[in-house]
Amino acid sequence: MTKATAFTLGLTGGIGSGKTTVANLFAELGASLVDTDLIAHQLSSPGGIAIPEISRQFGPEFILPDGAMDRRKMREHVFAHPAEKARLEAILHPLIRSETEKAASSASGSYIIFVVPLLVESGSWKTRVSRVLVVDCSEQTQIQRVMSRNGLTEQQVRAIMNTQVSREKRLQAADDIITNEGDIAQIAGQVRHLHAKYVKLAESAKTNLRQRL
Repeated sequence: MTKATAFTLGLTGGIGSGKTTVANLFAELGASLVDTDLIAHQLSSPGGIAIPEISRQFGPEFILPDGAMDRRKMREHVFAHPAEKARLEAILHPLIRSETEKAASSASGSYIIFVVPLLVESGSWKTRVSRVLVVDCSEQTQIQRVMSRNGLTEQQVRAIMNTQVSREKRLQAADDIITNEGDIAQIAGQVRHLHAKYVKLAESAKTNLRQRL
Protein backbone atom coordinates (compact mmCIF):
# COMPACT_ATOMS: atom_id res chain seq x y z
CA MET A 1 0.00 0.00 0.00
CA THR A 2 2.74 2.48 0.91
CA LYS A 3 6.47 3.00 0.99
CA ALA A 4 6.30 3.69 4.72
CA THR A 5 5.40 0.18 5.83
CA ALA A 6 4.60 -3.24 4.42
CA PHE A 7 2.01 -3.82 7.17
CA THR A 8 -1.22 -1.81 7.29
CA LEU A 9 -4.34 -2.11 9.39
CA GLY A 10 -7.89 -1.20 8.44
CA LEU A 11 -9.94 -0.11 11.46
CA THR A 12 -13.71 0.01 11.15
CA GLY A 13 -16.95 -0.24 13.10
CA GLY A 14 -20.54 0.89 13.02
CA ILE A 15 -21.62 4.40 13.94
CA GLY A 16 -21.19 4.96 17.68
CA SER A 17 -18.91 1.94 18.14
CA GLY A 18 -16.02 4.08 19.42
CA LYS A 19 -13.62 3.91 16.46
CA THR A 20 -12.02 7.26 17.27
CA THR A 21 -11.40 6.33 20.91
CA VAL A 22 -9.71 3.08 19.89
CA ALA A 23 -7.71 4.70 17.06
CA ASN A 24 -6.38 7.37 19.41
CA LEU A 25 -5.24 4.72 21.91
CA PHE A 26 -3.25 3.02 19.13
CA ALA A 27 -1.77 6.39 18.13
CA GLU A 28 -0.58 6.96 21.70
CA LEU A 29 1.36 3.69 21.41
CA GLY A 30 3.10 4.77 18.18
CA ALA A 31 0.85 3.83 15.28
CA SER A 32 0.18 6.36 12.49
CA LEU A 33 -3.46 7.19 11.81
CA VAL A 34 -4.97 8.00 8.43
CA ASP A 35 -8.63 8.86 9.01
CA THR A 36 -10.71 8.77 5.83
CA ASP A 37 -13.64 10.53 7.53
CA LEU A 38 -11.37 13.41 8.53
CA ILE A 39 -10.01 13.58 4.98
CA ALA A 40 -13.56 13.62 3.57
CA HIS A 41 -14.46 16.41 5.97
CA GLN A 42 -11.43 18.44 4.87
CA LEU A 43 -12.33 17.94 1.20
CA SER A 44 -15.77 19.45 1.78
CA SER A 45 -14.71 22.21 4.20
CA PRO A 46 -14.09 25.85 3.19
CA GLY A 47 -11.40 25.79 0.50
CA GLY A 48 -11.69 22.00 0.14
CA ILE A 49 -10.78 20.67 -3.28
CA ALA A 50 -14.15 18.89 -3.65
CA ILE A 51 -16.22 22.06 -3.19
CA PRO A 52 -16.15 23.35 -6.81
CA GLU A 53 -17.40 20.02 -8.22
CA ILE A 54 -20.03 19.61 -5.50
CA SER A 55 -21.31 23.11 -6.28
CA ARG A 56 -21.31 22.39 -10.01
CA GLN A 57 -23.17 19.09 -9.76
CA PHE A 58 -25.57 19.77 -6.90
CA GLY A 59 -25.94 23.54 -7.07
CA PRO A 60 -24.72 26.47 -4.97
CA GLU A 61 -27.59 25.94 -2.51
CA PHE A 62 -25.56 23.02 -1.11
CA ILE A 63 -22.66 25.34 -0.22
CA LEU A 64 -22.75 27.41 2.97
CA PRO A 65 -21.74 31.11 3.05
CA ASP A 66 -18.35 30.16 4.53
CA GLY A 67 -17.63 27.93 1.50
CA ALA A 68 -18.19 24.54 3.16
CA MET A 69 -20.63 21.93 1.94
CA ASP A 70 -23.93 22.14 3.82
CA ARG A 71 -23.64 18.70 5.40
CA ARG A 72 -27.08 18.70 6.98
CA LYS A 73 -28.75 19.63 3.70
CA MET A 74 -26.67 17.11 1.75
CA ARG A 75 -27.38 14.34 4.29
CA GLU A 76 -31.12 14.95 4.04
CA HIS A 77 -30.87 15.09 0.24
CA VAL A 78 -29.05 11.77 -0.21
CA PHE A 79 -31.32 10.02 2.30
CA ALA A 80 -34.34 11.18 0.32
CA HIS A 81 -32.75 10.40 -3.06
CA PRO A 82 -30.50 7.30 -2.80
CA ALA A 83 -29.15 7.71 -6.36
CA GLU A 84 -27.71 11.08 -5.35
CA LYS A 85 -25.52 9.38 -2.77
CA ALA A 86 -23.68 7.58 -5.58
CA ARG A 87 -23.20 10.89 -7.38
CA LEU A 88 -21.66 12.46 -4.27
CA GLU A 89 -19.44 9.43 -3.72
CA ALA A 90 -18.23 9.62 -7.33
CA ILE A 91 -16.88 13.07 -6.50
CA LEU A 92 -15.45 12.31 -3.08
CA HIS A 93 -14.11 8.76 -3.28
CA PRO A 94 -11.33 9.30 -5.86
CA LEU A 95 -10.19 12.38 -3.94
CA ILE A 96 -10.32 10.52 -0.63
CA ARG A 97 -8.21 7.73 -2.11
CA SER A 98 -5.52 10.05 -3.47
CA GLU A 99 -5.38 12.11 -0.26
CA THR A 100 -5.27 8.91 1.81
CA GLU A 101 -2.30 7.60 -0.16
CA LYS A 102 -0.58 10.97 0.16
CA ALA A 103 -1.02 10.92 3.95
CA ALA A 104 0.16 7.31 4.19
CA SER A 105 3.31 8.03 2.18
CA SER A 106 4.49 10.51 4.82
CA ALA A 107 3.49 8.42 7.86
CA SER A 108 6.32 7.59 10.27
CA GLY A 109 4.71 5.34 12.90
CA SER A 110 5.50 1.71 13.59
CA TYR A 111 2.61 0.83 11.25
CA ILE A 112 -0.33 2.61 9.62
CA ILE A 113 -3.95 2.38 10.68
CA PHE A 114 -6.50 3.42 8.08
CA VAL A 115 -9.67 4.43 9.92
CA VAL A 116 -12.45 3.62 7.44
CA PRO A 117 -16.05 3.69 8.74
CA LEU A 118 -17.41 2.00 5.60
CA LEU A 119 -14.48 -0.36 5.06
CA VAL A 120 -16.65 -3.47 4.66
CA GLU A 121 -19.23 -1.66 2.52
CA SER A 122 -16.58 -0.31 0.13
CA GLY A 123 -15.62 -3.74 -1.16
CA SER A 124 -12.06 -2.74 -2.07
CA TRP A 125 -10.53 -1.70 1.25
CA LYS A 126 -10.25 -5.24 2.61
CA THR A 127 -7.80 -6.09 -0.17
CA ARG A 128 -5.78 -2.90 0.43
CA VAL A 129 -4.81 -3.61 4.06
CA SER A 130 -2.97 -6.44 5.78
CA ARG A 131 -5.60 -6.98 8.47
CA VAL A 132 -9.04 -5.67 9.42
CA LEU A 133 -9.81 -4.64 13.00
CA VAL A 134 -13.47 -4.17 13.92
CA VAL A 135 -14.54 -2.12 16.93
CA ASP A 136 -17.75 -3.75 18.13
CA CYS A 137 -20.50 -3.01 20.61
CA SER A 138 -24.17 -3.84 21.00
CA GLU A 139 -26.66 -2.06 18.76
CA GLN A 140 -28.35 -0.54 21.81
CA THR A 141 -25.01 0.93 22.90
CA GLN A 142 -24.54 2.40 19.43
CA ILE A 143 -27.98 3.99 19.53
CA GLN A 144 -27.53 5.48 22.99
CA ARG A 145 -24.10 6.91 22.15
CA VAL A 146 -25.19 8.55 18.90
CA MET A 147 -28.40 9.93 20.42
CA SER A 148 -26.36 11.48 23.23
CA ARG A 149 -23.52 12.71 21.00
CA ASN A 150 -25.47 14.04 18.02
CA GLY A 151 -28.86 14.86 19.51
CA LEU A 152 -30.65 12.51 17.11
CA THR A 153 -33.75 10.47 17.77
CA GLU A 154 -33.60 6.67 17.96
CA GLN A 155 -35.42 6.51 14.61
CA GLN A 156 -32.81 8.74 12.98
CA VAL A 157 -29.94 6.68 14.38
CA ARG A 158 -31.53 3.44 13.20
CA ALA A 159 -31.97 4.95 9.74
CA ILE A 160 -28.22 5.66 9.62
CA MET A 161 -27.42 2.17 10.89
CA ASN A 162 -29.62 0.69 8.17
CA THR A 163 -27.39 2.30 5.52
CA GLN A 164 -24.38 0.45 6.96
CA VAL A 165 -23.55 -3.23 6.68
CA SER A 166 -25.01 -5.39 9.45
CA ARG A 167 -23.07 -6.04 12.64
CA GLU A 168 -22.85 -9.73 11.71
CA LYS A 169 -21.31 -9.06 8.28
CA ARG A 170 -18.86 -6.59 9.77
CA LEU A 171 -17.71 -9.15 12.33
CA GLN A 172 -17.36 -11.78 9.59
CA ALA A 173 -14.92 -9.47 7.79
CA ALA A 174 -12.77 -8.99 10.90
CA ASP A 175 -9.34 -10.45 11.49
CA ASP A 176 -9.37 -8.92 14.97
CA ILE A 177 -12.15 -7.51 17.18
CA ILE A 178 -12.13 -5.00 20.03
CA THR A 179 -15.25 -4.95 22.19
CA ASN A 180 -16.15 -1.45 23.35
CA GLU A 181 -18.99 -1.22 25.84
CA GLY A 182 -17.49 1.83 27.52
CA ASP A 183 -14.91 0.43 29.97
CA ILE A 184 -11.84 2.45 28.94
CA ALA A 185 -9.41 0.35 31.00
CA GLN A 186 -10.69 -2.82 29.37
CA ILE A 187 -10.46 -1.23 25.92
CA ALA A 188 -6.92 0.00 26.58
CA GLY A 189 -5.87 -3.52 27.55
CA GLN A 190 -7.20 -4.92 24.28
CA VAL A 191 -5.38 -2.17 22.36
CA ARG A 192 -2.05 -2.86 24.09
CA HIS A 193 -2.33 -6.57 23.35
CA LEU A 194 -3.09 -6.01 19.66
CA HIS A 195 -0.49 -3.25 19.29
CA ALA A 196 2.25 -5.63 20.42
CA LYS A 197 0.99 -8.16 17.88
CA TYR A 198 0.90 -5.58 15.07
CA VAL A 199 4.41 -4.30 15.82
CA LYS A 200 5.72 -7.85 15.40
CA LEU A 201 3.76 -8.30 12.18
CA ALA A 202 5.06 -4.99 10.85
CA GLU A 203 8.66 -5.90 11.68
CA SER A 204 8.24 -9.31 10.02
CA ALA A 205 6.69 -7.73 6.92
CA LYS A 206 9.56 -5.24 6.62
CA THR A 207 12.12 -8.04 6.96
CA ASN A 208 10.39 -10.07 4.24
CA LEU A 209 10.22 -7.02 2.01
CA ARG A 210 13.95 -6.32 2.41
CA GLN A 211 14.76 -9.94 1.59
CA ARG A 212 12.75 -9.75 -1.63
CA LEU A 213 14.45 -6.55 -2.79
